Amino acid sequence: MNIENSGVPDESPRRWVRPRADGDVEECVRALAEVHACDGYPVNWPDQPGEWLSRGPLLGSWVAGLEGDLVGHVSLSHGGEDDVAPALWSERNGATRRGTAVVSRLFVAPRARGHRIGALLIGRAVEEARRSGLHPVLDVVASDTAAAALYERLGWELIGTVEQQWSPEQTVAIRCYAAPS
Repeated sequence: MNIENSGVPDESPRRWVRPRADGDVEECVRALAEVHACDGYPVNWPDQPGEWLSRGPLLGSWVAGLEGDLVGHVSLSHGGEDDVAPALWSERNGATRRGTAVVSRLFVAPRARGHRIGALLIGRAVEEARRSGLHPVLDVVASDTAAAALYERLGWELIGTVEQQWSPEQTVAIRCYAAPS
């Protein structure tokens, strides 16, 4: 099965995706720390990374594993006031922001890359958004070219690039994407 085009995760005993359980958060934080050290995601390390993974009006969170190890994470939520991608998609499509779901907190531990874990996680989030009648959108810092390349390989459409003021001394370029229809 081609996950990239169907949006349906292909799971095997070697790779899997399941809903995140409370007991997974500590392992997720360890994997996130590896990602931050390797790639700089998240750009600003949160004071409470476990809480950061669970923040917002979540529709769901999933973890991925490879050969028994938890190696990835993704969340799906309703967009907040500061989320640009839902606003751009809504303006472009003459719809309300409530018709979107934001894919976020996506990461794959460096040791698990090349096994399509990111595609599995995105596929699960897209499947859940569509099951809820919502259109998936996401944003990524423009400097994260590897993540942008993944989204584009999966058929996501760039809907805009905007500058966001994250603090008085930090302005960041953000690329906003919408899942293919």
